[in-house]
Amino acid sequence: MFDRLKPIITSAMLIGALGASPLLAEGETGDAPNADTVVATVAGTDITLGHMLTLRAGLPEQFAQVPADVLYPGILDQLIQQTLLADAHDGDLSRRAALSLENERRALIAAEEMADIAETAVTDEAVQTYFDENFLNGEAVTEYNAAHILVETEEEAAALVEELKGGADFGALAEEHSTGPSGPSGGQLGWFSDGMMVEPFQVAVEGMEPGSVSDPVQTQFGWHVIKLEETRAKDAPKLEDVRAEIEDALRQQAITQAITKLQGENDVDRTAGDAMDPEVLNQIDLLDE
Repeated sequence: MFDRLKPIITSAMLIGALGASPLLAEGETGDAPNADTVVATVAGTDITLGHMLTLRAGLPEQFAQVPADVLYPGILDQLIQQTLLADAHDGDLSRRAALSLENERRALIAAEEMADIAETAVTDEAVQTYFDENFLNGEAVTEYNAAHILVETEEEAAALVEELKGGADFGALAEEHSTGPSGPSGGQLGWFSDGMMVEPFQVAVEGMEPGSVSDPVQTQFGWHVIKLEETRAKDAPKLEDVRAEIEDALRQQAITQAITKLQGENDVDRTAGDAMDPEVLNQIDLLDE
């Protein structure tokens, strides 16, 4: 938003404001400042501390470390200049500006509504319930400890399987033949759970018994001979370790449910939009017609 405001706060403006000391100490006006405190009046239009704070909250990350006594006069100058220019504007807004205002108003109101929904969704009771259902009483997560030998062809993999059936040492064969990065360490992959390995590999491991060796398994990396060392049930985490994750999930869940409910209660017709060629988004010049 801020980069569309003219004139913008520049480094030169901030440096030039270094000598200014506009901050009012508590007591100079008799009352502590609040969002409604008037900081300037331009041709009868009040600019409040609330306006300054809102602009400050929307500044880019690069301004985060700028001292307040430098930022304050720059923001106040910005608002005064904008007010002067806005008052001087004659005629209607351009189509682009008017549509931008509509979009921004819609986005701000929607953000306020989402914040309200999210705030009410997170309670200690809701967090505990989510934790119990998804971490304590949810489906147990199995972890696997396996090793593999990766080669280029099925024939090579099949030959290795036969050697292993004859009593060959898996680790030694991995060190000698595996083209994967785990080869020098005997093919050891360590512990992993569902989703951490490519699907054919994961499916093969899940169908194995600890201590067994697989038939050749093909993935996009080549052909694998897998040995499943052992399995274990992943311990449930402590509530405090996953609280932030749970709170995020509850907020998102509440927002999604609210939007779904609103869509069901209101007539939403997007037929025309869905039928349109997406390339129309590149026709920015339509705003100038």
